[in-house]
Amino acid sequence: MSASDPGLRRLAAATLLVPFPGPAAPGRVLRELEAGLGGVCLFARNITGTEQLTALTGRLHGAANTPLVAIDEEGGDVTRVAHLTGSPYPGNAALGVIDDMSLTRRVHQALGADLTAAGINFNLAPSVDVNTADDNPVIGTRAFGSDPDLVARHAVAAVVGLQDNGVAACAKHFPGHGATRVDSHHELPVIDAGPELLDPGSWRRSAPPSRPAYGP
Repeated sequence: MSASDPGLRRLAAATLLVPFPGPAAPGRVLRELEAGLGGVCLFARNITGTEQLTALTGRLHGAANTPLVAIDEEGGDVTRVAHLTGSPYPGNAALGVIDDMSLTRRVHQALGADLTAAGINFNLAPSVDVNTADDNPVIGTRAFGSDPDLVARHAVAAVVGLQDNGVAACAKHFPGHGATRVDSHHELPVIDAGPELLDPGSWRRSAPPSRPAYGP
């Protein structure tokens, strides 16, 4: 199959989520969606209000058969939909302190309902990093906490809550991001740890944890 083969191009395009500037979808993005582009990723620069966002996602969905319309909507400090006012939902750190998995699920159910109503079907959340570095500048309050078991329980509750309302979840950024001490948006973090911690197969050699309960 040659690089000019349209079938190959369509397969490659189907793996991509592209950004674009401004509150309206450019014609080239709509054309690429029609031609098989996997979807788009929205940022604060694409959103000026609820009605505008709904109209934008309507155009995107109208260009293709169920494209992915993705966003980074964690709640708390990280919000795109409510970047002008601040998120109405507590962030992960607050939910981890309360440690009520039923509440975490309900918060993410409500967040998922908002995203579904806005035409967004893929959320690049929750952040499931274990924040083991107190001076971590990039995770911090985005983590449920510093205890792996607590983070795992609430990660399950958050994923289930989002997906209860038809929004695909994406657990991020592990492994290791919670142990970094520089902002990975600007510098390359390095984790100083031994092979027993860094070995990607070590967790497989231990007994798998039982599935956490996350409430009704």
